[in-house]
Amino acid sequence: MSFELILPFMRPIEPLLLDENVSEIMGNPNSTWYAERQGRMERQLHVAFDSGSLRTGLEVIANNLGKRLDEDNPLLNAQLPDGSRLCAYIPPAVKPAPGLTIRKFTSRHFTVDDLIAHGSLTAQLAGFLQGLVRTGKTLLISGGTGTGKTTLLNVLAQAIPDDERIVTIEDTAELLIRKPNIVGFECQTDTYKQPVTFDDLLKTSLRCRPDRIILGEVRGTEARTLLDSFNTGHSGSLATIHANSAAKALRRFANLVLRSHQQTTYEDVEAETAEAVDYVVHIERQPGRRFVHEVLRLDDYDRRTQQFQMEYVYRADERSATEAIPC
Repeated sequence: MSFELILPFMRPIEPLLLDENVSEIMGNPNSTWYAERQGRMERQLHVAFDSGSLRTGLEVIANNLGKRLDEDNPLLNAQLPDGSRLCAYIPPAVKPAPGLTIRKFTSRHFTVDDLIAHGSLTAQLAGFLQGLVRTGKTLLISGGTGTGKTTLLNVLAQAIPDDERIVTIEDTAELLIRKPNIVGFECQTDTYKQPVTFDDLLKTSLRCRPDRIILGEVRGTEARTLLDSFNTGHSGSLATIHANSAAKALRRFANLVLRSHQQTTYEDVEAETAEAVDYVVHIERQPGRRFVHEVLRLDDYDRRTQQFQMEYVYRADERSATEAIPC
């Protein structure tokens, strides 16, 4: 990884920055430090910073990125040159000292075999999910923060046939989809220039003649546009969404659509969702592992009962990600 921009100011965490098994580094305002290594949170007792030096370093990093970090602007969200994400916060937003979180970007290209080896899913389930993508089913991938939604999305997208045109839209570019006909858009919201939002890029993508649209995360007004795209000839698309279960992901998606289109009814939105989304793949995280917990097939929507008609086609045994409960 390339951290030339921040290493001069971050020597105490240099080993963590260079350790490819570390995915996140967290420095708290109370001067404690933690790292997530292969899914486990570990306290870093050997890491220590002088709070004044840390603040100076963070201010220099902000300046080098064309941003500001001071008492009037105490929060910094930035993408580092290698793609990693830096979130820094200083007093008065926090006390008594500065803090930061670095979510590291890895250039490693994970394959479906890697996920099987790590126990994230079974070979049989992998083949099933790849088949869904290959044949043009629309999938939502749900899960909490740090569960591996983007990694799974990236792996499954490799099953899209090479003769199809793909458009990806992300907040921060993380996908590494190796396909010949692909356009990758990245939002520009944290900038002094005119912001370019998810919804802006999604509307633009519809003019780029996509066969598949891949949205890094559904989280706002773009949900309405995305649902429209699903129902107007762009089936087979993929997106991630934050949710605590596959069923709750459908409810959250519908709620996001309603936020930007309150003239319609909740029942109409859920009925549209049932027409557009074929499957929801939900990922869970437990200490030391991330795994596909359930796969939900969405069949229809019953307006009378106001309920989705759905069936769980896969559920992992809580004891082992490699054992499936028959559905």
